[in-house]
Amino acid sequence: MPTKARIGADIGGTFTDLVLVTDDGRRFARKVASTPANPEAAVLEGVSALLAETGLGPDDITSVLHGTTVGSNAILQKRGGRIGLVTTKGFRDILEIGRLRTPGMFDLTWDKPTPLVPRHLRFEVTERIAADGGIVTPLDEEELQALAPRIAEAGLDTLALCFLNSYANPAHELRAVDMIQSALPGLPVSASVSILPEQREYERTSTTVVNAYVLPVMRDYLIALQQGLRQAGITAPLFISNSNGGLAPVHVAQEKPVMFISSGRAAGVAGAGHMGKLSGIPNLVAFDMGGTTASASLIKDGDLTRTTEYEFRDGISTPSRFIKAGGYLMRVPTVDVAEIGNGAGSIAHVDDGGLICVGPVSAGAVPGPACYGTGGDRPTLTDANLLLGYLPDRLAGGSMELSVDLAATAIETHVANPAGISVVEAALGMRAIANSNMARAIRAVTVERGQDPRDFVLFAFGGAGPNHACDLAKSVGITKVILPPQPGVFTASGMLEAAVEYFFIRSFSRLPGEIDPNELRATAASLRAEASRDLRAQGFDPGSISFSFELDMRFGGQDSEIQISFDPDARDLRIEELTARFLAVYEDTFGYVSSDGVEAVNVRLRAHWPLTEQAETRAISADGPEASPVSRRNVHFDSGTGPVLVPVYDRAAVNSLIEGPAIFESADTTFTIPPGATADPDPHGNLVVTLP
Repeated sequence: MPTKARIGADIGGTFTDLVLVTDDGRRFARKVASTPANPEAAVLEGVSALLAETGLGPDDITSVLHGTTVGSNAILQKRGGRIGLVTTKGFRDILEIGRLRTPGMFDLTWDKPTPLVPRHLRFEVTERIAADGGIVTPLDEEELQALAPRIAEAGLDTLALCFLNSYANPAHELRAVDMIQSALPGLPVSASVSILPEQREYERTSTTVVNAYVLPVMRDYLIALQQGLRQAGITAPLFISNSNGGLAPVHVAQEKPVMFISSGRAAGVAGAGHMGKLSGIPNLVAFDMGGTTASASLIKDGDLTRTTEYEFRDGISTPSRFIKAGGYLMRVPTVDVAEIGNGAGSIAHVDDGGLICVGPVSAGAVPGPACYGTGGDRPTLTDANLLLGYLPDRLAGGSMELSVDLAATAIETHVANPAGISVVEAALGMRAIANSNMARAIRAVTVERGQDPRDFVLFAFGGAGPNHACDLAKSVGITKVILPPQPGVFTASGMLEAAVEYFFIRSFSRLPGEIDPNELRATAASLRAEASRDLRAQGFDPGSISFSFELDMRFGGQDSEIQISFDPDARDLRIEELTARFLAVYEDTFGYVSSDGVEAVNVRLRAHWPLTEQAETRAISADGPEASPVSRRNVHFDSGTGPVLVPVYDRAAVNSLIEGPAIFESADTTFTIPPGATADPDPHGNLVVTLP
């Protein structure tokens, strides 16, 4: 039988990673330099290289799975579309009002994010829906019709539409969409009832606005990628990784890009959870470090930590139940990740006080670190790691040559001389400061969540993650580190393990004591029927799809909820049991429970199914001769001991325990274990590092 294969592709700030896996379980990986001006070019280059390496043809590819930073970059760089907002009269300024909160109570320098829609492009319409869905004021259709010329004259790329309480009764919004599209047929409209049909006006408006803002950028990019794949002869379906760690058909990402702002990043966490289950290690801290950012996420008892809202911030992003109002809010299902602006490409400098700083500004792929010789002259963490011996003189499988001299010159000019220290001391300082910054992300998902990091294992991946994993683990008290096979392209691999998923939500507002199991069953059945109709219309068979339900619960009068899973088909669906589980999760999260009654807010449905059956994981054989060093090089572990001559091993050849210090090299990444540590391969291809 001819070999078939799937491709996973993840775009990063510095490199684009691709993994091809055949139907019999063989994997091939490729790293290519990202192309920020035309992101799809790097993907297409990598796909072409993988096909050439494997000898497969375009017709042998059954699916392409893709994670992209195009949406997040559009917000970060303020390069989204020119958008307008149509809302209920009197609610024009809701984006400025927000939650009436600041992320730091005593931070007098904080500035509120500039709304993505300028005030003069926010249009009001007379209408009013009550919280119970009743019509208080009918939609003024003449007033709405009169807005059409003004909207047309504004030269908008997209339009966001959000009416008060439309989640309870969508009639006005749906009518407004029909009228606007009839008057302006070429203008895409993002309606809140299609994006987020749940209560909270600011959250719903903000989410809808973000969707409209990134829609033209994401749509144009995905169309260009699809066209490029077609021109290469690949007609296989394209799936996009969403913020929740799952996959969705490309047309969903074009219509609801707000669900894909964290595309790709969550796939790595999902892959870590999958590998943890295979290895029998349920408690992990997934740590991903690339060229621009580093992120951490908690996996407890085998379950990924997820949340239903996320704020996109510049520089550092630490989604939390306690820190809000720091960015552009999106109320969408997402893996709960703490992210910080430190990566291998982070630029170092000395501030006015004489202190060394690293990040959040990154050299990216262009101009790149100084050692690349591609025009960058500022010292980055990559330059420091090269100078200290943590990196070889070639990256990306030997395709990129690195210059120690250029790295030393940049560090000396911009860090060592201004700080009055040696070049080696400056490089060690850069590495230590970056490690300290990134440890904050790990603490954010452990200590700040009431979890002891010493109870977890650090699972490190990304092009630079393994190279800093041991230092980070030691700094937070973790004694075991797992380095997966092909860690430099692990996020792309994670997409290959993900399921296709769709999300549906229905308001289910019930005060304490009013949650009725029969009503809950009926709402779940109605939501399942809606999902089945939607999926069937898209060509999917609901009979082969799994449906998972959650109930949003909170204490009476609270503002945030916790999702509690339930089975509407259970013979004995007891609200008392759901409440008990809510109390247990609440206490585990916050450290206490209230005596107030528990109320319900929404019913959520996740429809999901595997894209394809996964090939069995191949066991790693311990047969054959023990691995021998292929070379040796000096590594500076600290300023007190001087350089240490360290053996270098081919990662693929390691089949037995290796004592540190040792360097492990592969085409996608390089990492070092310190003196006193050991690295032992497990049956799944991981290297398990035990720290002294």
